[in-house]
Amino acid sequence: MGNKSLVIVESPSKAKTISKFLGSKYKVMASVGHVRDLPKSKLGIDIENNFEPQYISIRGKGDIIKALKKEAKKADKVYLATDPDREGEAISWHIAYLLGIDENEKCRIEFNEITKNTVRNAVKNPRPIDRRLVDAQQARRILDRLVGYKISPLLWRKIRRGLSAGRVQSAALKLICDREKLILDFVPKEYWTITALLSKQDERDKDNRSEIKARLVEYKGKKLTIDNKEQAEQILSSLDPDKFVVTSIQQKERIKKPNPPFTTSSMQQEASSKLGFYPKKTMLIAQQLYEGIDIKGYGTVGLVSYIRTDSVRVSDEAKKAAVDYVKENFSEKYLGNFDFKNKRKDVQDAHEAIRPSDLKLHPDDIKDSLTNDQYKLYKLIWTRYLASCMSAAYFDVTTAQIDNGDYTFRVTGSRLKFDGYLKIYDNYDEEDEDGMLPSLEKNELLDLLDLQSEQNFTQPPPRFTEASLIKDLEEKNIGRPSTYAPIVATLIERKYIKRDKKVLVPTELGFVVTELLEKYFKQIVDVGFTAEMEDKLDAVEVDNVNWKDIISEFYSTFKKDLEIADRDIEKVQFEDEVTDEKCENCGKPMVVKHGRFGEFLACSGYPECKTIKTRVEKIDVKCPRCGSDIVARKSKTGKLFYGCSAYPECKQMYWNKPVEKECPECGSLLTEKKTKKTKYVCSNSECGYKE
Repeated sequence: MGNKSLVIVESPSKAKTISKFLGSKYKVMASVGHVRDLPKSKLGIDIENNFEPQYISIRGKGDIIKALKKEAKKADKVYLATDPDREGEAISWHIAYLLGIDENEKCRIEFNEITKNTVRNAVKNPRPIDRRLVDAQQARRILDRLVGYKISPLLWRKIRRGLSAGRVQSAALKLICDREKLILDFVPKEYWTITALLSKQDERDKDNRSEIKARLVEYKGKKLTIDNKEQAEQILSSLDPDKFVVTSIQQKERIKKPNPPFTTSSMQQEASSKLGFYPKKTMLIAQQLYEGIDIKGYGTVGLVSYIRTDSVRVSDEAKKAAVDYVKENFSEKYLGNFDFKNKRKDVQDAHEAIRPSDLKLHPDDIKDSLTNDQYKLYKLIWTRYLASCMSAAYFDVTTAQIDNGDYTFRVTGSRLKFDGYLKIYDNYDEEDEDGMLPSLEKNELLDLLDLQSEQNFTQPPPRFTEASLIKDLEEKNIGRPSTYAPIVATLIERKYIKRDKKVLVPTELGFVVTELLEKYFKQIVDVGFTAEMEDKLDAVEVDNVNWKDIISEFYSTFKKDLEIADRDIEKVQFEDEVTDEKCENCGKPMVVKHGRFGEFLACSGYPECKTIKTRVEKIDVKCPRCGSDIVARKSKTGKLFYGCSAYPECKQMYWNKPVEKECPECGSLLTEKKTKKTKYVCSNSECGYKE
């Protein structure tokens, strides 16, 4: 009997799942992500030698590489089974280089979902490494390295240490800053609305009458805008309370079609609006669902297809499974036949949309094997996919026009006639929730119950949330969905933006950096240029364009911009942010300073007084043990927690934010835990009180 075949994947959990499917003839190992990359300590690109990258083995990966080489020597065959995308292809290419495998050899296997059949079939159908995919990844990596490693030191010298610029990151920051400028420049405009509350004359019994809420929309057949209170009052006085007449009734059917199955971007947006998940969290949980979870009665199984995709296409096999499921669990009338098309030419169309690997694994049936967050996201993916294969929902819509002299009021009511995909997927909006109108007839006279006028003001455009920013980036063709999740985290970390509740607000530093980049590196922040560059990078994969030509063309302009910026930008001076805290040595106010490891407090009396201390955020709650202030801190992994400012003498700490409110059952502090049903929970885990 020969040696085992070696299968190399990226993650240990994926290795564990696949190992169970392939059995004893295969050894499955994980590379734990990339094994070779550009060096961190220098640019690592030979600009003089046609932008040749200088890859090195990643520090800390020595033992993994050694173990892979050892097993590869013993194996009859090595299969590279990294993720089925550009990044995965590049990782396979780097592993092949380290193991001495010819990239033209049939060594590469891929699967869109991690199930027994797909994994076993993949091993039977290896292919050579796709150099076009590798070059598409290299082009992005090298372009991003050039932008980051050339502009960031300039920002350090001219503004402050620790700043960075990035191709997609800087364009995203500009979008946030531009939106904030629109909000700051916005001048609200007053307008008034007039609403008539009416009822049918044969329903004068107060307890049973149907109220019809009609809004004033036209005067003498033209759209009416009411600019001020005087105009509103003049209109109110012109209306005859006894002459509200139904002049037309229109009835039509409205069809509401299901959305396509998820792409990476739409999954992040929907998980944000429906589940309150940040994109980073969504991707983390989706990765767990893809790589495999131990399901009682089934063993370890990948629950969803590959999670990094721009495509809404699904396989014929997956479609058939959905058709069978709908027929079996609903009826034929619930079957849809929608052919969803990708919005633009889709270079990653090799991947299907995100869908369940097996529809028979209903979320509620396997809930006990999943964490709460895994269950929520799996259910969202499962129902969205099944809904996309179901029929549209149908509404009966009635619109009535009610005249009073020259003034026209309008009211719309709707009734769900057939629920279709809405049976399983909550996708109702305000239009669907319009109440049904009572039966009305043309020329019918209505009773006036009340006339209401209301002052309103036009609203500025809303600030971005992570979900709406992702939508905007995708619509403007900036970056790729797989890169969206870390963008906001990076911008917050660099102090370019802050998260206020769920919206993103640029800081003064964010504005300064954006203005500087706009002036000296227009192409880096220009939305049109960034989208055009994305198409050029895609062409490496689609049309086999030479990636070095794209980099060379970009760099010729970029190099000149760098020289001008370095020459012309003067050092930006920020005024120190003065805090309420006093220096414990001299009594002068402490100010916020920025160092290589982040923010700290320093005495404003420097250089006479050189007192410095770590900056902590007080939350106006006293420690129940010692009476000192409770402050916000960060753990070594960056997770926020709340602890006593007298640490290490007092080690009181909380993971959730405590409030100045005691638990009525045990006297411990309550902490914020905002969900739909719960506002506070007791900090004492043994108590369990919530309100």
